[in-house]
Parts: sequence; structure tokens; C-alpha cells
Amino acid sequence: MSVWDAVVGQERAVAVLQRAVRRQHERSGLAHAWLVTGPPGSGRSVAARAFAAALQCPEDGCGRCHDCREALAGSHPDVTLLATDEMQLRKDVVVDLIRRAAVAPTRGRWVVVVVEDADRLNDMTANMLLREVEEPPPHTVWVLCAPFPEDLLPTIRSRCRVVTLGVPRAGAVADVLVARHGISPGEAAWAAAASQGHIGVARRLALDPDARRRRREVLQTPSRAVGVPGAVQAAQELRDIATEESTAAVEAAQEEQNAEWLRMMGVATPEELPRQVRTQWRELQESHKRQARRSATDGLDRALLDLLSLYRDVLVVQAGSSVPLVNADMRADVEGLARRSSPADVLRVCDTITTTRRRLTQNAALPLALEGMTVQLGEST
Repeated sequence: MSVWDAVVGQERAVAVLQRAVRRQHERSGLAHAWLVTGPPGSGRSVAARAFAAALQCPEDGCGRCHDCREALAGSHPDVTLLATDEMQLRKDVVVDLIRRAAVAPTRGRWVVVVVEDADRLNDMTANMLLREVEEPPPHTVWVLCAPFPEDLLPTIRSRCRVVTLGVPRAGAVADVLVARHGISPGEAAWAAAASQGHIGVARRLALDPDARRRRREVLQTPSRAVGVPGAVQAAQELRDIATEESTAAVEAAQEEQNAEWLRMMGVATPEELPRQVRTQWRELQESHKRQARRSATDGLDRALLDLLSLYRDVLVVQAGSSVPLVNADMRADVEGLARRSSPADVLRVCDTITTTRRRLTQNAALPLALEGMTVQLGEST
């Protein structure tokens, strides 16, 4: 067993990180700033945590010792793991990270700071972090994670050692589902293909019938987008389906956080809170709103990726290719779309979906963006 076992299908990237861990004992030393990139589901955060654990481990990542277990769990005193449920990393959060990075290690070799959502830095917080990445304390290692190098300021990128992860092979994802979750090989293969290499999504599709139902409903959006009224209705239904799962999960977690916070204050309801802590309560509720917005955005983005996989399959059929379909269980629907449209139509639809994904992160008017997309889907296919 090793800390690297959880990093699925990323042999090349793991080899780079393992070499770096070994070099910390040599005169060549270790780079103090790293940028781990890769598409959603590639395992950026898993690789970063494994790297942090290996740097603290006496055996360079055995996976069994106290240091490894604590680092992976996020409880090691010299490893800070930051992930956010909000659209942007706030200034006070980054200031706290910088303070932690400046403190000498208490037990391990290094102070390792892992920022799992570095793409959520805005210009101000990114420039704050830049100063730390440029001249970190000799005992500090920064590990930033983002989908693409371009998600960070060029000045930060230029000071980081970049490790790029790819999309895991469907076979590797299926093997994980079978070995870790006891899923049948057939279901695991389908979920791995449908998730497009996203291990977390694959696991959810394999284990949750509601997740499979929602995905199928998303893929039926083109058939509902008939005429402008149908397209408007399809846009609303797509939004509802995509946010159903994420909203339920976020609301449950927030209710638990609220209840715990009130218990800590010794009251049963917000109305009973002392006046001096009501500001903190309001700040918590504002944080919940930001978390809900990001969760809804992430759910919609996943739905749009599923739609892209459908039109990818349409292009495969139109080209007469023998490449396996992502949505093999919907072959009849795929072939119907292929007959009713031309490759040029399908490429225009793919461009529209991609543009809509980009607008999700640009504070665009979401209903209008989705309606424009579904109108294009209906007209083209």
C-alpha cells in the first residue's frame, strides 16, 4: 500500500512527484511551489494530498505510517488543505494561509500548503499569494491545483513546477469501481464511460439510481427543445434537473452546520443569539448562499458536459467510426440525431454548449444563456 495508490491512471504524473520526493534528500533540493493541473475528475486534489503525505513520510509515502494517514485525512499539523465551496477564495482565507505557511514545521520536514481550488483566486488574492510563491520560507512547499495552467496568473505559473494530469482511462476507472465498491464489471464499464473519466461521477452513477435517472433526463434535452416554447421549457427543466442533486446535498450540509453553530452558542434558534454574535451568524448565512451558487453552477457544468458527450457520439456515428460511444445505451437516440442533422450542425451545437459553459463562470444571465443554447439545439437537431 502506498499514498499513490489512490491516484488512478496518472502514472506519468505520479513518477514526476515521486522523483521530487526522493530529491528532497539530495543536494538538488525540492521546488517550493508546484502547480497540479488536469480536467475535472482527473484527481488533482488526490495527487496533491498524496504528494503532501509523501513529503512528510519517513519512507517517502508508505501509506501506513502516522504521518501518511494524518496528511491524507487533513489532520497533520504541518499540512494545510484548503478547498472552497464558494465561487472565489476570500482575502481573509488567503491571509490565514500565508500566516500558516510562515510558521516552522512542528513535526514534519516541511510545512505543506495545498490549495485545491487555486483557480478561484481573484486578481487581488492571487497577487497576495504571488509574493509568497516568489520567496517562500525555506521550510514551506506550496501545492496549487487548477484545471488549466492558464487559470492562474502568468507570474504565478512561471514560479511553479507544473505537473499535468490527464483524463484517466475508462478501464482504470472501472477497475477502481470493481475493486473498491464491489460493482459488477458491466456496470462499472458503463459508469466509467458515461463519466468520461471522472472517478467521483462514475462512482455516483454506479451506486445511485437517481443520478442515472437525472443524467438520462439531461441527455433527452434535445428531444424536448422543439420550437421556441419547447426550447424555453427545456432550458428550465435542464436547470432543475442539474441542480436537484447538488442543492439537496448542500442544503443538508448547511442545516447541519447551522445546528452545530447554534449548539456551540448554547441556543436553539437564531433569534436567541446574543447581539454580539449575530454578525457572525449573518456572515455564515452569506457563505451558505455563495456555496449554493457554486454548487448549482458545478451541477449545470456537469450537465453540459453530458450533453457534449451526446453530440460527440453523434459525430462518431456520422463519421462511420468504430470508436465506442460514450452513451452506448442511447444508441437509438444518437442515431436519430445523426440522421436529422449534418456534421456542421452538430459542431455548431458543440460550440454553443461550450460557450454556455464559459458563461456560467462569467456571471451571465443564466436563464437567457440556457434558453439561447436550447433554441440552438432545437434548430440544429
